[in-house]
Amino acid sequence: MMNPLLDFSGLPRFAEFKPEFVAPAIAQLLAEVRAVTKQVTSDESEPTWDTFVTPLDDAIERLRRAWGQVAHLNAVMNSAQLREVYNETLPKVTQLFTELAQNESLFRRYKALRASAGFPALSGAQRKFVENELRDFRLGGADLAPRDKEEFGKNAQELAKLSSRFNDNVLDETNAFELLITDKNDLSGLPPDAVEAARTAAQNENKDGWKFTLHAPSYLPVLQYADNRALRERMYRAFVTRASEFGPPAHDNTPLIVEILRLRRRQAQLLGYEDYAQLSLEPKMAESPRQVLDFLTDFARRAKPYAQRDLDELRSFAKDELGLAPLESWDVAYASEKLRVARYAFSDQEIKQYFPEPKVLEGMFGVVQKLYGIEISEEEATRWHEDVRFFAIREHGGELLGRFYMDLHARSSKRGGAWMDDAITRRRRQDGFQTPVAYLNCNFSSPVGDKPALLTHDEVITLFHEFGHGLHHLLTRVDVLGVSGINGVEWDAVELPSQFMENYCWEWNVLKEMTQHVDTAEPLPRELFDKMLAARNFQVGMQTLRQIEFSMFDMNIHHQYDPDGAATPMQVLEEVRNKVAVMIPPSYNRFPNGFSHIFGGGYAAGYYSYKWAEVLSADAYSEFEEHGVLEADVGSRFRDEILAMGGSRPALESFVAFRGREPSIDALLRHSGMSGEPAVEHA
Repeated sequence: MMNPLLDFSGLPRFAEFKPEFVAPAIAQLLAEVRAVTKQVTSDESEPTWDTFVTPLDDAIERLRRAWGQVAHLNAVMNSAQLREVYNETLPKVTQLFTELAQNESLFRRYKALRASAGFPALSGAQRKFVENELRDFRLGGADLAPRDKEEFGKNAQELAKLSSRFNDNVLDETNAFELLITDKNDLSGLPPDAVEAARTAAQNENKDGWKFTLHAPSYLPVLQYADNRALRERMYRAFVTRASEFGPPAHDNTPLIVEILRLRRRQAQLLGYEDYAQLSLEPKMAESPRQVLDFLTDFARRAKPYAQRDLDELRSFAKDELGLAPLESWDVAYASEKLRVARYAFSDQEIKQYFPEPKVLEGMFGVVQKLYGIEISEEEATRWHEDVRFFAIREHGGELLGRFYMDLHARSSKRGGAWMDDAITRRRRQDGFQTPVAYLNCNFSSPVGDKPALLTHDEVITLFHEFGHGLHHLLTRVDVLGVSGINGVEWDAVELPSQFMENYCWEWNVLKEMTQHVDTAEPLPRELFDKMLAARNFQVGMQTLRQIEFSMFDMNIHHQYDPDGAATPMQVLEEVRNKVAVMIPPSYNRFPNGFSHIFGGGYAAGYYSYKWAEVLSADAYSEFEEHGVLEADVGSRFRDEILAMGGSRPALESFVAFRGREPSIDALLRHSGMSGEPAVEHA
């Protein structure tokens, strides 16, 4: 039987995948890339797109697609066997891409293409790709002396291994914890669906009682609803000490963090930068660490009075109404929910009944179909889990634009959080265009009994966010692999389409079409929506400062921190908190040890991009507010100038082409209710 990882004729063949296919397939593809590299670099004629870039792209894409399937399955269907082969193969893949990034002959060929007579005749997307490649060769160490180049390559491999171990440790520690409750009185306050899910989890293991874990659908309801304060504290402590010195030494991420930071700083220094933050910002919109820190400091200054007001109100309410004094970190979500119910007369649990997953998907698809003139339909495809669904996007005329998998429910084999990833990227081939394919992954609760999964409004927002990323990848019209879809988009602008989509979760004309009470089938009442809208910016100051805190920690740890010095990463975080936070968590909180975005993902010295891009997305949405939030003409312009352009031009150019000017923070402050003096509200 043909190895399914080597079949690129269509969609991935997930039903046939076995871990033993990985090593031989990747070995063959690595050899193919090296052979093609040797071929195109030994050609002494003037390089052209067709003779140089295309064959290289073909070989590298095959490797990326095969390895992408392996990495995806490792994230969503993790097993001991798959993890082992993934971690054995990862260094080989990393080594190959390090070799390519440092290949002087390739670098010379790209420079020759850039200087060739045919370069001006290339498309704008092709020229942008070549310019990006030249930049990335420099950032990949191609200009380094042989000894430095060797060190750079070894460091890159080690960093890949350490990041993978970081994520494995977080997942293992998340899976290792379970709390079995045998006294139903301890479950007071928890919503029925959370209790039922815990009961089912225990029964599935032939245990009596109710089983709780650190996976979000189990953990979050306890923090938000459980009246038992000791239960909340126990779950909170377990969550914030994952992968730290408080658990098994083999799963402690503390030494990994320091070593990751040390290697990143060394990589930057080898390339002539003072620190990793400067290196990280080279391909981003922001110009310097100082510019980012100034942006965050100014944002914190504006948000802190609102955050302090939020906390003062919460402490007073918790003390006077709930008898919780002092207010502790494990009380915040619980007291906040009680305050929201008291102030706005609704709860998350009440809202959740109106958001069954099938109706939410129908409504979300309806929004983008109106905005962009497209049609979305469900189709059959081989899947990696029975929960997964598969959809196609077409123009109204029937032309296939893209397809995507949706894997929305949490399980023990799946890493936490929500993310979009590309499976196949649009590009021009000899026989036409290659249709893009995306993965959309979330960690929502599963259906219970004969009832569909119910989403909180926050989860609805998360779904819209990830779908925005998906649309960015799927609605591209760029046919050059390296700048098609999300490829080549500056990291601090890549959140624009995703955050833009979140705004529709607050529009009455959208929500009334995507809500249906799970028992009565009634749509969300307007009165309840108005309460939600009034509560939209409930505690926005605290939420904003929390994101700024994470962003400043990330930038400082990659800019000013010395991994060989006396200070620890936790001390860096404490310094940031002392400057911007209004509530300090307990001393045992080990947030960095689970901060996978920057230590196990791609957001190192880039976490600020969430707030940076929020300025762009709010300002872009204000154009819709001025003309009609479901106005197809504006939607068509957004699709043409933002989504369709991918990374074929700088993100700022795309924004200006759509908005007619450079971005302003005013819309974000207005949307967040932080454009005037913070008023004190009373429950």
